[in-house]
Amino acid sequence: MSEFSDTFPKFVSVLPLLLLPAIFIGTASSSTQKSQGNPVVRWTAGMRGSTFSRTADGKYVYTLKDDVFEVAIAIDSQELEKVRHRPIPVFTIRLDARYTGQKSLELDSGFITLEFVNHFQVVNKTLDPDDLTTRIQNDIDNLGDQTDHEVRKHPEKRQEKESLLQSHLKDMTDLVGFISLYSLRRTTLNSGNTTTGGWIFFDTKGKWIGKWKPQEGFILRVPLKDKIFEFPFALPPNKGDLILRRRPG
Repeated sequence: MSEFSDTFPKFVSVLPLLLLPAIFIGTASSSTQKSQGNPVVRWTAGMRGSTFSRTADGKYVYTLKDDVFEVAIAIDSQELEKVRHRPIPVFTIRLDARYTGQKSLELDSGFITLEFVNHFQVVNKTLDPDDLTTRIQNDIDNLGDQTDHEVRKHPEKRQEKESLLQSHLKDMTDLVGFISLYSLRRTTLNSGNTTTGGWIFFDTKGKWIGKWKPQEGFILRVPLKDKIFEFPFALPPNKGDLILRRRPG
């Protein structure tokens, strides 16, 4: 599960912030806008409360603050490439939130959405972690049945087929384990429980989502209380951008 290394601190804003310029989609005269009657707190390069950094393990981190909330998202710099090689083509984002208010409120990951800006502005909700693991488990069962069928038709390829099966099963099992352990779940935040964090997943298969372009634009929207925290970002942030990953050890 090295791809999904869960090495972020509980709240990623403790990482050193490199205030580097980043391409962002859309413009805003203020970090807070009105949208469909709900206040929108929008990440905007150079604006107070909006910061951008890069981590040594190859992730882009966007942090957005207002009076009582701080939300940070982290996206792997190679996410677009990795989507194609996963057992299920899901797009992953790490999200951490901190709340300093006095009342209780609920962060429900089921209402978080991701807009695929370059693909007819398709908007997908997060995949439910339990539904996703069930979907993968069904694929595991189907893959085993399919392999048995192929081996019966071509017994001379038994070793090759079974070797491929074991490799796929390991990838799927690792993904199921990661989702079970590290997904962002519905959480109640209050003065006694101020932080939460985890990974969220989005489906990338669909009629209107085509091949990835050299640079892709996205908008992540996170509803919190009566506000929407909005993160416009691009992969890579600048065309040709490359993070040199630090080798472990």
